[in-house]
Amino acid sequence: MSTREIFRAEKLPVLQNRMFPTQAAALASSLGDVVLVQDDRTGLIFNQAFDSSLLVYDQDYQNEQACSGVFKRHLDDVAAVVKKNFHGKSLIEVGCGKGYFLEHLKTLGFDITGIDPAYEGNSPNVVKAHFDSQLGLSADGIVLRHVLEHIPDPLSFLAEIASANGGKGAIYIEVPCFDWICVHRAWFDIFYEHVNYFRQQDFSRMFSRIYEIGHVFGGQYLYVLADLASLKMAVAEKRNRVEMPHDFLAGVDRAVSLMGASNGRHNAIWGGASKGVIFSLYMQRAGLTIDEVIDINPAKQGRYLAGSGLKVSAPEDAFARLNTADNIFVMNSNYLNEIVAQSDNKFSYSTVDHEQF
Repeated sequence: MSTREIFRAEKLPVLQNRMFPTQAAALASSLGDVVLVQDDRTGLIFNQAFDSSLLVYDQDYQNEQACSGVFKRHLDDVAAVVKKNFHGKSLIEVGCGKGYFLEHLKTLGFDITGIDPAYEGNSPNVVKAHFDSQLGLSADGIVLRHVLEHIPDPLSFLAEIASANGGKGAIYIEVPCFDWICVHRAWFDIFYEHVNYFRQQDFSRMFSRIYEIGHVFGGQYLYVLADLASLKMAVAEKRNRVEMPHDFLAGVDRAVSLMGASNGRHNAIWGGASKGVIFSLYMQRAGLTIDEVIDINPAKQGRYLAGSGLKVSAPEDAFARLNTADNIFVMNSNYLNEIVAQSDNKFSYSTVDHEQF
């Protein structure tokens, strides 16, 4: 395989959404390097240093975002796309997580089965396992939300899904958008756990029949609805070549400067998920102190972030320790208005995913 390196980051947590019961365990969590390369043959982007044996998805893995009204509205948007294209058809959600979206689709009348080894509930509609063709499951449509970026060989995985489904049906795929990451210099969106990084043009080379393609969640996520039978080997062209922005990491220095100039004010981050894990780790390595990590997900509260060892607090607990005009660094600008409302606009807010930061 001929590849070209485009970006490198060292010693990142291998599972940024795994929560730890103690600070010591969080600080001792496994780390891995990210060496993003572009495959000259397919044009796909992936982490050449990725080792799947380092990743264990279990009940300590917490990536549920549906605690937020903003994210629930995003899921409503996704459900509308699914309903428009799969109305009256049976579905399988591969990688259903904790099952929120699956249950949402069930309330809309869908006959749906979920598959996920990290599922914690007791729904008879969920198989607690990794996807495998030996499960013998098939449906009219497949839902694959935020799964494909975790799979070492995405084309083979899609081919396995197509084969298991009898080579028929349509598939809805949703992944982070690499073009958005580059445009917004979102250095905190490069994770070890994400072995693949997709652009819209990648899916145009992977499927010959696409029913719908676009962006959701403020452009951060890319989705495609395609015919499984049209899956093909992606073949790169010269115009598919990726060039990382020369100032991709400039936001690190801006964040360090702003946080370092706090003049005695506390520095808090809002968002104890993927972005917050990477952001806090970079800030710590620059010698800065983060006083609070805030998250509304109860499963994260009282537990510790991988790599940095920072403890996550509920908003009300953090507010009791913060002073008016202290700094809150908002990890995702999609939630800014929600966060300002929840904190009564008492603090100084900075979003980290915009170039003006």
